[in-house]
Amino acid sequence: MGTGIDRHRELLSVQKNSSVAVLDTLKPVLLTCDNDDEEVEIAIDNAAFMDEFFSQIEDIRNSIDKIDENVSEVKKLYSVILSAPTSDQKTQDDLEAVTNDIKKMANNARNKLKTIERNLESEEEERISADMRIRKSQHAVLSRKFVDVMTKYNEAQLDFRERSKGRIQRQLEITGKATTDEELEEMLEGGNSAVFTSGIMDSGISKQALSEIEARHKDIVRLESSIKELHDMFVDIAMLVESQGDIVNNIEAQVCKAQDHIAVAKTETKKAIRYQSKARKVLHSIQHPDMNHQVHCLLTTLT
Repeated sequence: MGTGIDRHRELLSVQKNSSVAVLDTLKPVLLTCDNDDEEVEIAIDNAAFMDEFFSQIEDIRNSIDKIDENVSEVKKLYSVILSAPTSDQKTQDDLEAVTNDIKKMANNARNKLKTIERNLESEEEERISADMRIRKSQHAVLSRKFVDVMTKYNEAQLDFRERSKGRIQRQLEITGKATTDEELEEMLEGGNSAVFTSGIMDSGISKQALSEIEARHKDIVRLESSIKELHDMFVDIAMLVESQGDIVNNIEAQVCKAQDHIAVAKTETKKAIRYQSKARKVLHSIQHPDMNHQVHCLLTTLT
């Protein structure tokens, strides 16, 4: 995924810089041209509009990058929680803060992507222009990137849930109360920690083991609440990206093609350097006194 994101970032940067450069070049020309004032005003307004659009794109990209950083932090906190026999309150508070931050930024990114989508749909019937294609490709790439990072977050959540569930099963096995996955899932579905632990209170389980089981159960309940909150948003954007599949695939194909051209150019450059090096060696040997004598003899023979 990292490679795909890097390619997306590179593409977005190239598109933005090239488009802004074109628009900046047009501004002084439009201001001094002899066209009607109305046409000049429209062109300048469009340039300003694209500047604003790229500002929105940059905000969305920054939000997605920050979400990605927070997902890495969440993974670390999950590991800390799972490695401790009981849940530390500070770690739980830190996890809640990062999770809320992810939710806030994800909603912000989703809303901005949806706004851009609506604007594109309303304008698509009116005109198809170069700036429209740029906006559609930018939107498609960022939507895919957003889904990628949210998928990464969802996978981290599901992995934490499975590992927490595994800790509960091991504690139950120690007390002689082994459970299957199906049985444990039924116990977890209740959501009430007291109800969950009441079924194992009479099994001779130690206080420490019971405390860990309760802690893991609470972790799972909190986690499932977070997963549900993000589910609708995730599905919404995932469906959007699926509908944009051709756009994103075409962009990736163009990036790959450009990278292939760069690779070929590098190969040809290396060949040229080798040939140049050989040529210098030949020139050096020709300039050597002994070689001059051999060349002179050869020329004399030929004449």
